Amino acid sequence: MSGEERSIAASGAPVTRPEIATELRALGVRPGGVLLVHSSLSALGWVVGGGPAVVAALRDALGPDGTLVVPTHTGGNSDPAGWGAPPVPESWWPVIREHMPAFDPAVTPARGIGMIPEIVRTWPGARRSAHPQVSFAALGPAAEQVTADHALDSGFGERSPLARIEALDGDVLLLGAGHGSNSSLHLAEHRVPDPPRERSAAAVMTPAGRRWVEWEDVVADEEDFEALGAAFDATGAVAIGPVGRAEARLMRQRELVAFGVGWLVEHRANGNGGH
Repeated sequence: MSGEERSIAASGAPVTRPEIATELRALGVRPGGVLLVHSSLSALGWVVGGGPAVVAALRDALGPDGTLVVPTHTGGNSDPAGWGAPPVPESWWPVIREHMPAFDPAVTPARGIGMIPEIVRTWPGARRSAHPQVSFAALGPAAEQVTADHALDSGFGERSPLARIEALDGDVLLLGAGHGSNSSLHLAEHRVPDPPRERSAAAVMTPAGRRWVEWEDVVADEEDFEALGAAFDATGAVAIGPVGRAEARLMRQRELVAFGVGWLVEHRANGNGGH
């Protein structure tokens, strides 16, 4: 038996779209709601139809009045001076800054966040926010409301899709993913007193054409999000259960963010990003 065959055999029975939808409803996904999903396709097991079947199952659980939201981040569109995985020679920096393609919501692929977000991004009718590094894509009646007017200097803040989801009383689903991926906790970072800030840069498209632009925003630091998330789990506010072969977590975003602000103030020194 080959390694691939052993991996398939170890994954258990195939996972189907109806099974996923049923388990999502049992977990508490609200039909007609707004649902932000962080996901690991491989954690779900061997899914019949792969990623598209998972997206269809999420939409089945939400129903026609629900809106599905995913992160479609593009961290590679950034200043090469800050790259570390891997770094590039300093002599390359001016060339990269001059020739990095401008972010295009319709074309630029998501990077480093798994297959499901990219499937949602390219799904007919999807909308995507215009931030060159931390965009979100959405499908459903509230998609335009969630993704419109994503401010360059508010990647995860009050003028971002995260705040729009909160205004719509949306939920967060960690589908085989951990709290380290829970981007709503970055909204909490924006709400601590005097959060640390940093400068960023990216290639963007403006009415005058492609430009390399710089801006300042709150530092996004997920280093302690697993500890924060474990503390939130312990409050009993998180529904935890199986979806496919994965462990899933479902929570109200408003409760998560409010808890996160308090936790960060207590556990990061003076609210300034120290641990």
